[in-house]
Amino acid sequence: MSDTQNVLQTTGVIPGESSEAGTDIGPLPGAPAPRGRHGLLPGRSSKFVLGVSLVTAIVLFAIVAPFFVQDPRNSDNPNLAPPSAEHLLGTTKLGNDVLAQLAHGALGSLQVGVVAGGIALVLSLVFGVLAGYLGGWREDLLALFTNVMIVIPGLPLVMVIAAFAQQRSWLLVAGVLGITAWAGGAYVLRLQTRSLRSRDYVSAAKVAGERPHRIILVEIMPNLLPLLASQLLLSIIFAVLGEAGLSYLGLGPNSSITWGTVLNDAQSGQALAQGAWWWFIPPGIMIALLGCGLALINFAIDEIINPRLRTAPAAARSVRKAAKTKGVTA
Repeated sequence: MSDTQNVLQTTGVIPGESSEAGTDIGPLPGAPAPRGRHGLLPGRSSKFVLGVSLVTAIVLFAIVAPFFVQDPRNSDNPNLAPPSAEHLLGTTKLGNDVLAQLAHGALGSLQVGVVAGGIALVLSLVFGVLAGYLGGWREDLLALFTNVMIVIPGLPLVMVIAAFAQQRSWLLVAGVLGITAWAGGAYVLRLQTRSLRSRDYVSAAKVAGERPHRIILVEIMPNLLPLLASQLLLSIIFAVLGEAGLSYLGLGPNSSITWGTVLNDAQSGQALAQGAWWWFIPPGIMIALLGCGLALINFAIDEIINPRLRTAPAAARSVRKAAKTKGVTA
């Protein structure tokens, strides 16, 4: 008996029809995803909508807010003033406006995240997709370098590199974070590419005389787009958190303002001991919201890669409902 027949016999519900509660249970696990306007994204994905809303709001705040706040390095304000109508998020120990630092720090943190994520994605493509497609000794060589980078702990390596640079711009910090964060994504891409290179359409393209770079770009890369998007989002999350951690340790950019540098200033200024909660809580909340938004988008992309993630809950509810109904009738 097939898996589909087993599920039908267990649940007693036909796919596409409404259950007793009037709720559509959706397709069975493993069934083809519905096509049409929602063919690429899960229908009514609350995670995707909430994640995009959070990230969009933070990006707009980083772009628009700096035009409406004062200079983040202006120290003509009262020291450690609590939030008020004049200073919505209060001031720091040096008299800097916290809202101004938060607005300019948002742009700095986003720049670090995007640049580091882009560098990590490019290196993942080179060492993952190329290694998986080429095969042979070239794959072994690229895989060896990837495995070495996986074994080396990332954060201590970043700390050592950042410590040797006396002048650290946000671009340098982003480059260091991107160079040390690509190995895990490259390993996943290599395995997926090895699976795709044996497909019939790739073999047909080789027989037709297509060049390797065109086969990679036209035949393989479109099937890797959800995975690439997921890798990019994860790289951005780790880059923002990594920059915040480096800045908190005093190894972040020393010529730019980011959320991490604001936290470092709050720590060195003993904001917690002086009860200046408005100094360190807002940047922490912004980092958490950005990470939450990107993670929610990543979860929605995971549902695209694996449709079972969005069909399994409905199937599980149907099984529980059928078991409950069977227990009542018995």
